[in-house]
Amino acid sequence: MKKPIILIGYMGAGKTTVGKLLAGQKGWVFIDTDAKIEEQEGRSISDIFAADGEDAFRDKETVLIRQFSKENLSQVIISVGGGLPLREENRRFLKEIGTVVYLFALKDTIVGRVKASTDRPLLQGEDLSKKVEDMLLARDPVYRQAADFLIETDEKTAEEITEEIWKKIEKEKVEKNEDLV
Repeated sequence: MKKPIILIGYMGAGKTTVGKLLAGQKGWVFIDTDAKIEEQEGRSISDIFAADGEDAFRDKETVLIRQFSKENLSQVIISVGGGLPLREENRRFLKEIGTVVYLFALKDTIVGRVKASTDRPLLQGEDLSKKVEDMLLARDPVYRQAADFLIETDEKTAEEITEEIWKKIEKEKVEKNEDLV
């Protein structure tokens, strides 16, 4: 069985772009947890945050990732929302599901990528740079704890990032003598 690859990281780190490319390269299925929740709820993440609050949205993430942990997923790339790994139980589920890859980008890279976005509720309001910096400082240690390995995405194309991921997974496969991909 080919274990799923789970992409974690901050908003704008490249999870969705890289995830779609990874899936396309191998003919695997791509799942974006935010898109899946929007589909299940019939409304946007912003609307869920506005109507129900962040905690309710985080509960929906936990229900979804718990469901994935009970399924026998293979040949799947999963891109998770930036806040999903913040819950300890979610990190445990991610590890059970597959190989967790932390896509890391510097603050300035992220600000450049998300500054025009209007669909990221946690980034609305004043001083985007300060918000991103504060959230990165808080989340980076959690992402590192959750990940099997880290890939820096600054100044790299999506193709370069996917190539690096496949190489690291292949190396891990050899070291563990497993059929990861």
